[in-house]
Amino acid sequence: MRGLKVLPSGRPGRGRLYVNLPDGQAVAWYDRQANRISVLADDHREAILAVLRPYLSGTVSIGPPPVPTPADLRRLALPPDTDLAPNRPGETLLGELEHAPAGTRARHRLRQDLAAQQRIGDAFDALEPEGWRILHCVPLPGLGRIDHLLIGPPGIFCVRTVPGRRQRAVVGDLLLTVGRAEPRPDPRWIRRAAARATLALTAKVTPALAVVDASRLETAPTVRDIRILQPPTATPNLTSSPTTLKPPDVEALFAEARDARTWLETP
Repeated sequence: MRGLKVLPSGRPGRGRLYVNLPDGQAVAWYDRQANRISVLADDHREAILAVLRPYLSGTVSIGPPPVPTPADLRRLALPPDTDLAPNRPGETLLGELEHAPAGTRARHRLRQDLAAQQRIGDAFDALEPEGWRILHCVPLPGLGRIDHLLIGPPGIFCVRTVPGRRQRAVVGDLLLTVGRAEPRPDPRWIRRAAARATLALTAKVTPALAVVDASRLETAPTVRDIRILQPPTATPNLTSSPTTLKPPDVEALFAEARDARTWLETP
């Protein structure tokens, strides 16, 4: 059938590809992670396969849609403007950078912050085939935004990204210092953000600081409640942790976390 359109959903390269009729009605989708085509209109099967062929790789299974889980049903009922899943690493910084005056120190700092969030965010996104679900730029009214929220077999991690700027970084109980700059209250902030996330999801959330591109990283021995992450060992540090969540738990928590209303309604 002529006129079928392939439209992406979710983060580029990771979300589903939907096949729609000219009037916008979906007739199939291709799940790239599962390598499976779910056909909603069997009379269009050949046309669906033809339009999806450039996107397929390996052995692809084809069939009717699987029975939706409770997490699937919640996702399907989610209004597009409240879905946080498509957010890219550093999403809010992209907008700020666009309006920052060229050549200013503030713009330079924004570019450093964005580069740090994109680097560590891409590393986190690469965990998805291992059963992790990742969100970026999660709003926390009154506190700002969680840079990255990771939900996977070892649990839930609330991550704040700190650009190391190729200088020595020191993480203390209350403050974090990069080079000779003024100390930052990142340890205190991430504890508060993790506590808020724990309330929102009714599940334990571990605070974490990701220090990117520091020449040297030192952590006070008394900092035991915050996970300190640094590329390139950041993701191995997480994946080697003991398993506490089963796949259905991960999907259920992700379905709740991706809904912006979950965070906006949390006291």
